[in-house]
Amino acid sequence: MIVSMWMTRELITIAPRTPLSEAAAIMNRRHIRRLPVVEYRDSGLFPLGIITSTDILHACPADINPFAVNTPPIVRLSVTAQEIMSRSLRTAAPETPIEDAARILRDGKISTLLVVQKNHLVGLLTESDIFRAFVGILESTGAGARLTFAVPEKEDIFGLLAPVALSLGVRITSLMTVKHDDRRLCVLRISGPKLDDFIDRVWKSGYNVLNVIKYTT
Repeated sequence: MIVSMWMTRELITIAPRTPLSEAAAIMNRRHIRRLPVVEYRDSGLFPLGIITSTDILHACPADINPFAVNTPPIVRLSVTAQEIMSRSLRTAAPETPIEDAARILRDGKISTLLVVQKNHLVGLLTESDIFRAFVGILESTGAGARLTFAVPEKEDIFGLLAPVALSLGVRITSLMTVKHDDRRLCVLRISGPKLDDFIDRVWKSGYNVLNVIKYTT
């Protein structure tokens, strides 16, 4: 899976000279916490920066909540988005693998990536989008079971499990491996009438089975 499959394409942006009071009102109205600051060019949106609700709060007097329904006039300062926006932008391309984008968010301790193609803003990827992507990978759909077990580093898991599944008429609906605590783990989802027989074969194979979850629907 890649970034373009999960990014937000319907972008809400502001110009550099947008007053903070207006930016706060947009965030309130659209129920969002961040706004890309862009320059409009003939070829598209050119990203200049990004501001968050936290940036706006820090820019206002401590006793003023710019997101309150009745914001006092004092908040309508001459401060604009370009004065407080972050110019150190973290970006990804539409074809970036979703796990690489997640790693950028994690390592940078940030919640948003601007998705850029040919220097123009085409989307926005947030931590919530990453959650949606990985839930889609791991969630159960229909009756079946999910097994998690430790495997040797260079083991051909599919080559070993596929013949067993074929002989029992069990369907492998997904298979992925992850590194955790210096171990390689296999997360396997299966469906079919002989799940218990398949699970028993995995147990007897010598693999360290960590978890088995059965789903009825």
